[in-house]
Formats: sequence, C-alpha cells, structure tokens
Amino acid sequence: SLGDRVRPCLQKKKKEKEDLLENLGQTIVPDLGSLESQHDFRTPEFEEFNGKPDSLFFNDGRRRIDFVLVYEDESRKETNKKGTNEKQRRKRQAYESNLICHGLQLEATRSVLDDKLVFVKVHAPWEVLCTYAEIMHIKLPLKPNDLKNRSSAFGTLNWFTKVLSVDESIIKPEQEFFTAPFEKNRMNDFYIVDRDAFFNPATRSRIVYFILSRVKYQVINNVSKFGINRLVNSGIYKAAFPLHDCKFRRQSEDPSCPNERYLLYREWAHPRSIYKKQPLDLIRKYYGEKIGIYFAWLGYYTQMLLLAAVVGVACFLYGYLNQDNCTWSKEVCHPDIGGKIIMCPQCDRLCPFWKLNITCESSKKLCIFDSFGTLVFAVFMGVWVTLFLEFWKRRQAELEYEWDTVELQQEEQARPEYEARCTHVVINEITQEEERIPFTAWGKCIRITLCASAVFFWILLIIASVIGIIVYRLSVFIVFSAKLPKNINGTDPIQKYLTPQTATSITASIISFIIIMILNTIYEKVAIMITNFELPRTQTDYENSLTMKMFLFQFVNYYSSCFYIAFFKGKFVGYPGDPVYWLGKYRNEECDPGGCLLELTTQLTIIMGGKAIWNNIQEVLLPWIMNLIGRFHRVSGSEKITPRWEQDYHLQPMGKLGLFYEYLEMIIQFGFVTLFVASFPLAPLLALVNNILEIRVDAWKLTTQFRRLVPEKAQDIGAWQPIMQGIAILAVVTNAMIIAFTSDMIPRLVYYWSFSVPPYGDHTSYTMEGYINNTLSIFKVADFKNKSKGNPYSDLGNHTTCRYRDFRYPPGHPQEYKHNIYYWHVIAAKLAFIIVMEHVIYSVKFFISYAIPDVSKRTKSKIQREKYLTQKLLHENHLKDMTKNMGVIAERMIEAVDNNLRPKSE
Repeated sequence: SLGDRVRPCLQKKKKEKEDLLENLGQTIVPDLGSLESQHDFRTPEFEEFNGKPDSLFFNDGRRRIDFVLVYEDESRKETNKKGTNEKQRRKRQAYESNLICHGLQLEATRSVLDDKLVFVKVHAPWEVLCTYAEIMHIKLPLKPNDLKNRSSAFGTLNWFTKVLSVDESIIKPEQEFFTAPFEKNRMNDFYIVDRDAFFNPATRSRIVYFILSRVKYQVINNVSKFGINRLVNSGIYKAAFPLHDCKFRRQSEDPSCPNERYLLYREWAHPRSIYKKQPLDLIRKYYGEKIGIYFAWLGYYTQMLLLAAVVGVACFLYGYLNQDNCTWSKEVCHPDIGGKIIMCPQCDRLCPFWKLNITCESSKKLCIFDSFGTLVFAVFMGVWVTLFLEFWKRRQAELEYEWDTVELQQEEQARPEYEARCTHVVINEITQEEERIPFTAWGKCIRITLCASAVFFWILLIIASVIGIIVYRLSVFIVFSAKLPKNINGTDPIQKYLTPQTATSITASIISFIIIMILNTIYEKVAIMITNFELPRTQTDYENSLTMKMFLFQFVNYYSSCFYIAFFKGKFVGYPGDPVYWLGKYRNEECDPGGCLLELTTQLTIIMGGKAIWNNIQEVLLPWIMNLIGRFHRVSGSEKITPRWEQDYHLQPMGKLGLFYEYLEMIIQFGFVTLFVASFPLAPLLALVNNILEIRVDAWKLTTQFRRLVPEKAQDIGAWQPIMQGIAILAVVTNAMIIAFTSDMIPRLVYYWSFSVPPYGDHTSYTMEGYINNTLSIFKVADFKNKSKGNPYSDLGNHTTCRYRDFRYPPGHPQEYKHNIYYWHVIAAKLAFIIVMEHVIYSVKFFISYAIPDVSKRTKSKIQREKYLTQKLLHENHLKDMTKNMGVIAERMIEAVDNNLRPKSE
C-alpha cells in the first residue's frame, strides 16, 4: 500500500533528525597547535569598525549579526597565569571551530574603547536556519489568516478604546498567519516572500542560542563539556547576548533597521504612554513569548484589579461616610459611657488602669474598616479571584494560538551543570541502553532530604523572628503603657492619637518589615545554593524547584506576622485574675476593645507599601546607577562612534532568574490582595497603582537598562498558575476567619438580634445601644493576684472594679469569671458564619469554573481551521505529489513491459 511505501521514508527522515541533534557539537578540533593565532580560522580576520554605530551586520553589510560573544584577549591581560590563559584560549578555539563546523559564520573585531575586549559576531546562514528550525519544531507561516476578526459590540466606545490603544500608524498590527512546524523538504508550501524576513531577528537569535548552548568544546574522561553558559560562567567569555536593533531614544539611520526598540520605548516604556494598552505583539516579537506572556498576565491582572479597586473604594467610602452612625464607637467616645468605664491593666505591675475613651480615635477608624461593607467586599473578592483565574485561562488560550504555542514541542536538554556531574553509568529501563546520571537513587534521596531540611530550618528561623517580634510587642507595650498615659481621664493630646496599642503596633510593624526584607535577601542566595545542590536536570525543573522553595519561604516570611495578628493575638489571654503567659514570663497581648482588625490593617499597609518602595529601588535605581557609573568611566561622547554590540555590552545583564523574581513579586502581592482583603479594602487600589507603575518600570528597565534577552518560547505562566489557584482557595478561609474572629462584626450581630431585646436585653426594639457595656466583662480589683496587679500609682479613685474584653460572668455570680451564655452564642454564630460563607463562595466558584470554558469558541474555531489547513497544504499536497510521481513511474514501467513483450520483428 501507499502507507507501507511512505513509512520507511518517514522513519529514515526521523532517524536523520535524531542523529543530527545527537551529534550536535561532537566535532572537536583535533590539532590546535596548527593554528597560528586564535583567529586564523575566522573569515575575515580582525577588521576595523566601519563607523556605523547602529549597524546590525558584518563588515560586508550583508550578513546579519544574530549573536555576539565577548571575551578578553589573553595576550593583553596583565596577569602571570599563562597556563590558565592558554587553557582558556584553547577551549575557546575548539568551541569557535565547532561553531564554524556547524555552519555558523564568525567575524571578530576589537573594542573601540578597550582594545583588550574582542567581540565575536555570529551569523546563521539560510541553510543553518532552515535545518535547526526543523529540529526545533518552530512554527512558521503557511498562508495569511482568512478568519475575520469579530467586530466590536460596543461601537459607541470605539473612540474611547482608540485613545487607550497604541497608534496603529506608529506600531503597525502584525499580519496573522496560519502556521505549521517548518520542514525543509516542504519549503515551497510555506509563505516565503523574502528570505531575509522569513526568520525574524528574535527567531534567528533563538536558533543561534540553541546551537551555542549545545556545541561542545572539550571531552574529559568521556564526559563532554559544552554550551556557551558554562563558558561564560567560567570566564572564558565575558558575555553572550543578542543585539538591540537601535538606540532607544531615536531611530536608526539604517533604513533596513525595524527600530522596534525605539517603538517599544516610545509607545510602551515612556511615562506618557502609561494610560495606553501594551503592544503585546511587538513585545512578543522583540523579546519572545516568555517575556510576552508575563506582561500579558501582568496587564490582565491589572485590568481585573480595576474592578476590585472600584468595589473596595466603594466599601471604604461606605464605612467612612457611616462612621458617624457607628453606635458602639459613639459609646466609646461618650464621656458618660466610655469616659466612666475603667479598664483593667493589660500587663503586670507597670501598666495602669485606663479609661475606655482614650481609644476613641482608633474606634472611629475601626468603624471605617469593620463595617457591613467589609463583609460584602470579602464575598465579592472570593468571586473576583475565580473570575480572574478563569478569564485569564481564556486569554492565555487566545495567546497560545496567536503566538503559535498551542502544541509547543520542545525537547528540553539537560542543564550543563547536570551533565558535568554525570559520572554513574546505568541502564535505561525504557531504551535498555547505557546512560550517565550524576548520582544514584540513594544519593538523590540524601540530597532531597538535605535540601528539605535546609528549607525547614529557614522556615523555623522565620517563626523564631515572629516570636521575637511578639516578645518585643509584649516588652515595649509595658514601656509605652508606663510612659504615654499621663492621666486617667485621657485628656493628654498625645494620648488622643498615640495610645500604647498604636505605638506598639506601628513600631513592631516597621521592625517586622525590616526583618522580613533582611531574611528575604539572605534566603534568595541560600535558595539558589540549595537548588544548585539538588541539581535538577532541566532548566524547567530548576525553575519549578526554586519557585516552590522561594514561594514557601516568602509565604511564611511575609504572611506570618499577619496570621499572628489576625488569628492568635488577643485570642488566648485568659482574664485579669488569671492571665496566660508566653514562655512563662510575658503576659499575652490583648487587642483593643474593638479587636485587632485595625492593627492588621496597619501591618498590611506598612508591608505592602514598604515592599513596593524597596522593589523599585532594587529594580530601577540600582541598574540605572550601575549604567550611569559605566558611562562616566567611558569616554564622553563615545556613543557616537561606539558600535551597537559594544553599547549593548555595557548594559546590565538580566540574568536567568530575572523574570522569576518579577513573577514572585506579583504573586506575593496577589496574596496580600486576596488573603487579608477583609481587613483592608483599599489593598486592591494600592496594588492597582503599583502595577500600573510596575508595568512601565519593567518596560523601561528592559528597553533601556538591560541587554536584550534571548527570546524563549512559553505556553503559559508555568508553576505560578497552580500557586494562584491555591491562594484563591485559601483566601476564602482566611477572609471568613478574619470576619469571624478578628473583626467585631459577629458579636455585634449577635447582640443586635438576640441580646438587645428580651429575654437577654432590656430594649423594646432591636438596637446597638448598650453594646459596649454588654460586651465588657467586670473584674473585682480585690481579686488581682500580686503578679498581675496593676500600677499602684494609678489614679483609680473610689472604683473597686474594672472592665476587660471578654464574655464572662461578673464577680459574685455562682459561675464567676466563667464564660457566659453570650460567649457561646457568639462562638456558635462565628462557626456557622464560616461554614455558610465558605460553602456559598465555594459553590459560586465551582459554578463559575464550570460555566466558563478555558478556551473560547472562537479560539477553538481558529485552532481547528489551522489544523485543517495544515492537513490540506502539507499532507494532502505531499500525497498528491507522491501519487503523481508514482503514476509517472507506473506509466514508465508499463511502457517498458510493453516494449519487452513486443515481437522482435516489430
């Protein structure tokens, strides 16, 4: 059959591809001694710079520079390590010889400003590009997309969207194509109008980097050493990078230059474009899909934050406008109610008795955040986070199709660091062939155990720091309590705004933030060391392992203090006659009479704001200062004569994990916005403002301060997607518990519906009057133990009792100081609220997830259309050609048979 005849050909072709990929970089220069100089094998030899600072081509003006390697000439180094220099030179010779053997073309030139530096320009010819495009399964255009874009349903808003969009006359929309993995023997089926433009600069750089990463330069004891990354890390090369296409401030004078960097700076990175949409297609084209998907995700997250911020501000304004109607706050501030309630000391010996009305200002602020609007907002955010994740999946599916990553086929190679340790020989169970691995199964278990122990140790260190902050709170609260209140009536101006609780909370939050940032800085280095010791096989495995370590650490580091304030502080304090002690010495902290919600809000504000400022200093100020210092050391005005490759060399390197830290920063912020939003409805607004600036800051940084990154393919945001889903699930629980246990909403509702009216209350109708008096228990001063007795110098007057925040029977009751019926009503209401809120939100989340498909109907149609065209243009046309050829062969065979059967006389 036809299939039987075609199958061997396809198998042979597949085997040729595998052999080519397997043998990539096998060639090693056998006799380096025959080379007269380091550049004898290059064509041409050193040539002087031709005076075009923005040139992207070799000196012949025809061959495009796809990559640049930089090294320091050993013969001009001021060092006595001749043996080391000679080894480095020989390795570099072998490596560059192998690059030439695999079809790449090299050209070397010395630095204009420093003659010790040598720049090796790399060019990939057409044949090399085609060969490796097929090996890498790169999708390339088949024919223009014939599916029309859906017209906007909001025609009246077109003028508004046009203002927000990038001017199409400046950045022209990319033409859409149906694509398919490239194959050399079917080249005529692809949409090739111009060979020079068929592979765009990003694709060319990606192909060249693929080759550079796999070419070998040395074999020792049957262990191969290969790849540009290892050569850079060992100092044989100082840098390796693709070129920016022009200066970012002005267009290139070269008419063949696309000026994409200039366009990105003007329409994306410049502050005047802060209100515009991002030119995602151009970002993807210039930096690759991995960078593009990050900015697409960050932009979509920011758009969704706009809705959350509007609702959050509305809830905040609701609380702010209704704070004057807050009955319980009025009672706290009323001179005849709060002014006459004597509160028990909150620490031993030094703490005085105090009047409730000194917390008047904090109770007014608490009314803003602890209102019915907070409950509504917490429920809304539980639904919002699900909508965000589900709609992002749809957007991500659209980008996967538009950016040709739907069926991304990338056989990721092992990291050079992994290959270097492969000394153990084992039999592969699948292939039954010998292969080398770095360590045995037992060795792997030991490494994993040690790495897990190291991470666990650092988490314990964070917990220890949190305990230290708690001890600080307990110790300093005593000092503030003894120093700040000057008289019990609360008339001191300082006392009005700076209570002992407020002073302790603010100072502890600042110290906590400083400790968080110090631990975070140290652990970043430790986590990399631990992951390197673990030795993951591929770069994806490496990033996923580092992601989990870093996120787990930062989750505990950033959120532990917030969890303590929200769920532990003031929950296990006992009562004045029998307080609970930390470490047998420090009396547990108590919350304000209104609860710890305001303190949690303060903590979140300081950490979120401080983190945003610190990150901007690290991401923007430091690279800018480093580049400024570099320009200062170079000759003034040298940019006019310095070639493009040398200008880019003096920019800052991004690093392999640059994008990792950007994701981590945003995911931590996502946790603040969702996990504790019930305590701070303005968190989405702060995140929105930060992200609007973050997008432009990251754009400015990439476009102006850093070398151009090697374009990489990516289908999605990777391990960050399940992490966000986990945070979204946890957020429902934390917000429900914050409303139930941290805020005072449930006790107020229980009082309003049950204890303000008979049989428990004296009012004839539902009201909040008398709430403060009802929720503060009474303690007899004579029942104080010597250890917990308050400051004897307090102006107590003739009062024999004091009040404290709890629900207990008064002295003289048969069950004095035991929890009363109000307490059990409140506990039951809190548990019921948590169960109901969780089930309602989880049910809505499940329904939304089920109702919103991950891939839109239109995107599915495009994918099916592309598969159909691929089948038709490639496979059917190929079969037609084969059938036609076989028909010709059959006709010739029949003709030959007829000729043989004819009588000889004829």
